[in-house]
Amino acid sequence: MKNITITGFTARDIRFPTSKNLDGSDAMNEAPDYSAAYIILKTDSSLEGHGLTFTIGRGNEICVAAINALAPQLVGKTLDSITSDMGAFWNEMTGDSQLRWLGPEKGVIHLATSAVVNAVWDLYAKSEGKPLWKLLSDMTPEKLVSCIPFRYIDDALTREEAIEILNKLHATRGEREAEIKKTGFPAYTTAAGWLGYSDEKIKKLCDKAIADGWNDFKLKVGADIEDDIRRMKLIREKIGDSRKLMVDANQVWGVGDAIKNMRRLAEFNPHWIEEPTNPDDVLGHATIAKAIKPIGIATGEHAHNRIMFKQFFQENAMQFCQLDTFRLGGVNEVLAVLLLAAKFGVPVCPHGGGVGLCESALHISLFDYICVSGSLGNRVLEYVEHLHEHFLDPVRIKDGHYQIPEIPGYSSEMHQESLDKFEFPAGEEWS
Repeated sequence: MKNITITGFTARDIRFPTSKNLDGSDAMNEAPDYSAAYIILKTDSSLEGHGLTFTIGRGNEICVAAINALAPQLVGKTLDSITSDMGAFWNEMTGDSQLRWLGPEKGVIHLATSAVVNAVWDLYAKSEGKPLWKLLSDMTPEKLVSCIPFRYIDDALTREEAIEILNKLHATRGEREAEIKKTGFPAYTTAAGWLGYSDEKIKKLCDKAIADGWNDFKLKVGADIEDDIRRMKLIREKIGDSRKLMVDANQVWGVGDAIKNMRRLAEFNPHWIEEPTNPDDVLGHATIAKAIKPIGIATGEHAHNRIMFKQFFQENAMQFCQLDTFRLGGVNEVLAVLLLAAKFGVPVCPHGGGVGLCESALHISLFDYICVSGSLGNRVLEYVEHLHEHFLDPVRIKDGHYQIPEIPGYSSEMHQESLDKFEFPAGEEWS
């Protein structure tokens, strides 16, 4: 569909009361209300672009305000004028000489950038009649690389290297696309492991997950090491020794505590420790990684831009790359991190806990497998059970594997009834 013009937008504050049942609870965030700062791009056609960024309640209105500051740049532009040079579009969205002062490329303004940029990608994919993963997979290596912001990372990854990485797999991408449609993409579940859950609830959820075909589990730790040991023993006994068990401290430990505590938890054979310390502490993560081998470090959901990932890779401070599709500045910057990860040989296992994150991360993982990494080795995508019913194109799980989305777009569009019911503070759920 050609000659689409963006005529306006609406930004909405959407919040879900997940704190009622402690869904999403962890050592750092005891009672989150999963929320979305949500944007709808209006056009002069029947199509709309939908995008969002994820927060956990209070402050979501600040992200909405940032979206309202960014999105006016799009009004009056044609989709063709944007998609003809997606790299220039991203630079324009992040390069406002006044708004940059609020970042640059981090914090609330970058979260809002993600929502706005991803709404454009959603509109682009819909206009081409393809799901986003397919839109990206069908692009030439040169077209893909033209979307990537190389500023500040070309000392670690050049355009030429990025094209070379993509060219290696370009001729065989159809084979992997056909294969993944048959098998689905491997997933792990956090459903049984939230910190606020009772032992009895954990046991029941583990039994259900095993019956449903799950082989990879994640447990939240970090509130109290003795309690962590007890819960690790409980869940390991439930799932057995053959299944993978990951743990997530959600940034709560200092470097020394992370090393000490993980040495105590090592007897339960954790596959990785996620966010063992402050998410900005590259050298701290590197120190932990050296001290607790062979347990891997998984981090990145709070790494706010491609420059942070560059440094993590350069220092061998992350063994599993958990980029967040809503914290990075949209698809363009996600592409940069995927190519950096490929250059440094780090498997990408995106963060999936949050409103719409499983839906968006699946598109990125599919593209990474088909066009960038070409491998499923050590690649597994997080799954949480909450809030998928609010999306027009929700993720589907079968035997511990994501099924492949076929509906055009970025799977980011919510049902109108959900938007109305859960809008804060006037929606039925809150009023």
